[in-house]
Amino acid sequence: MGMFNRYASLVLIIIILLYTQSLVSQTHEVYPDTINKKRLNTVVYTASGLYVATLGVLYFGWYKDNELTKFHWYNDNKGWLQVDKVGHANTAYIISNYAFWFLRSAGVDNNRSAIFGGITGWSAMTVIEILDAFSADWGASTGDLLANTAGAAFFTGQQLLWKEQRIRFKFSYHPTEFARYRPDLLGETGLQRVLKDYNGQTYWLSANINSFFKNESKFPPWINVSFGYGATGMFGTYSNPHEWDGNPLPYHNRTRQYYFSLDVDWTRINTNSSLLRFVFKAFSFVKIPIPTLEYNRENNFVFHWLYF
Repeated sequence: MGMFNRYASLVLIIIILLYTQSLVSQTHEVYPDTINKKRLNTVVYTASGLYVATLGVLYFGWYKDNELTKFHWYNDNKGWLQVDKVGHANTAYIISNYAFWFLRSAGVDNNRSAIFGGITGWSAMTVIEILDAFSADWGASTGDLLANTAGAAFFTGQQLLWKEQRIRFKFSYHPTEFARYRPDLLGETGLQRVLKDYNGQTYWLSANINSFFKNESKFPPWINVSFGYGATGMFGTYSNPHEWDGNPLPYHNRTRQYYFSLDVDWTRINTNSSLLRFVFKAFSFVKIPIPTLEYNRENNFVFHWLYF
């Protein structure tokens, strides 16, 4: 499936989750001990209806005019230096987390919410692979399926083991020079480039330091340490073309990038405001801009005073 349409659909799913959260947000962050059937029905019916609507928009807006074929596979595992695969895991993680929050707000216990949350995140992402599998232009990707599974399992595993997310998946983006050379592939507008320009995307594992200490630790509970992965120099999915649309393209090595930085876990900041908790949950998946150390094989270590 085309990158923009794939990730636009995923963004739409996340927006739906944010909207649904506003319907079930708690006045206090203490979840109920018993199931509230009315609230649970609200969560299930609203999320299901909006999800079906999203699939309908996706089908009629993208798949309807494409030739259908029998189920088949497509190997894109070497594309974009696997940045897109990490993006799949990240999105599955986000959806799993929101599904968990919805279920917990309705009084479903931690373990069941974690399991069903993970199933929801995996299913939401994997149904796109099924649609791809019957499209002549694409196909189901084993790498995408594995990434979807890893992202959902990463959330569920932590919630079952620790009853909290000590390590969060996060995302950051910065504009790059590459999109102007290949706007057809990397995006023409700012929003398209956030979704399509893998050169500017960085995915993080952000670990909460305090959660690994004993309860009496006075270390600030909201400070995280983060490890990121990205890549740069990519004009094409698998390799860089020498020209596009009759114009020569500059030479760039396709280079993996690794990052180390500090971060904030917004979900661990105490507040009595349900609005702030809603905002903090949304921002809990975004890496804050902060001084960052990068390593890549071309330049070795590079220090960024402010990296996003």
